[in-house]
Amino acid sequence: MTSLYGLERTGDVGKLVELLRNSKKDTVRRRAAEILGNLDDLDSEGIDALVEAMDDEEATVRAAAIDALTQHEAIEALMRGLGESVPETGATWAQAEAFVANLDADTAELRMAAANVLGLLGVEDTAEPLAHRLQNEPHPKVRARIVRAIGRVEEPSVAGVLVECLSPEEPLQVRQEAAEALGWLNGSTALRGLLQVVDDGHEQIRRTAVSSLGQFENEKPVDALVERLNDESDLVRRTAVFSLIEILSNVSPDRSHELREMIVDRMAARSDPALVESLVAIIEEGSQIHQRRNAVWMLGRVVDGHASKRKAVEALRDVLGEDDELLSQFAATGLAEIDDRLVENYLLEVIDKDEYSEDAVAMAAFTLGKVGGRRSRKRLEKLVDETDNEDVRRRAFSAISKLGGHT
Repeated sequence: MTSLYGLERTGDVGKLVELLRNSKKDTVRRRAAEILGNLDDLDSEGIDALVEAMDDEEATVRAAAIDALTQHEAIEALMRGLGESVPETGATWAQAEAFVANLDADTAELRMAAANVLGLLGVEDTAEPLAHRLQNEPHPKVRARIVRAIGRVEEPSVAGVLVECLSPEEPLQVRQEAAEALGWLNGSTALRGLLQVVDDGHEQIRRTAVSSLGQFENEKPVDALVERLNDESDLVRRTAVFSLIEILSNVSPDRSHELREMIVDRMAARSDPALVESLVAIIEEGSQIHQRRNAVWMLGRVVDGHASKRKAVEALRDVLGEDDELLSQFAATGLAEIDDRLVENYLLEVIDKDEYSEDAVAMAAFTLGKVGGRRSRKRLEKLVDETDNEDVRRRAFSAISKLGGHT
């Protein structure tokens, strides 16, 4: 028999459904439901099996099936599992009313299902019923799902009940969900709550709070995030860097430059190689162009120490030829900020090696005009004679003129 691990890797829906329906072991049925929830795509057979599992005799299996259907945003299937009819109009409030009623169901799993779906629907008027249920809900897992739903509804007026859920007396799962939800709500109450736990004793809470602070659209969380750059946890430090970059992307354009300068000054004062590693990771792995631009802009300004400098120069060199013109310009500016022999060596490699694009060569030539010496001047003169690319030739000419007095 294929192991559950093997089925997870292959995504064999048929065999997972068979296990969910027929296995005698509660743990196997639960795990099969969890795997079905994690699949990127699930057919009608898988959805139907999860709906059936909402009536499983074992509570953990029912809960796993509910969460799995929620992950697939299978709202109509969840309604069927709860015995509710799907509104013909398809209106979200018509759907939400049924789940608001189920927040008071006798069974914890049904209350959890109601909270899950209300979070998916995101109907603003459900925030108050969710907050009321949260204050009267004894079951930790259901509390966690209600907290998550409140965050997804994004109604700041109920932020206070989430701040209360940050209490050390709450289960860790509830506290973590509350810290994440407050990032969605924003506002002064949410900020106050997150600042209370940004130095919490639990790494997971600190990381989640730091991550949520990055969703604010003003500079108020900056001081707290800068303090977390010294956190004992590498994960928290990296998250703080990421959140600082996110804030830069969220603030108004007239404040972004001033704020960027302030953040960089505070980062540079710490001389921490981990900062460079975090920025490099964002440049290399970031999925959003605004994140990568800000990381590139910062990188050349926070470098200190030979090992960090080499990593920074390599990362900046490797984005010189990217299609995004602003990203490439920021990389050139960052390399010029570092301005030492190491930078010159790396830029000359870009010109000499065939693996780099002509766009990268052009930007390398441009930057050598700011950091190069006699060796660069000779190589640029040769480049002018060799290249057929007009942009490369123009940039090289410009750089040569700037190197007139360099030795």
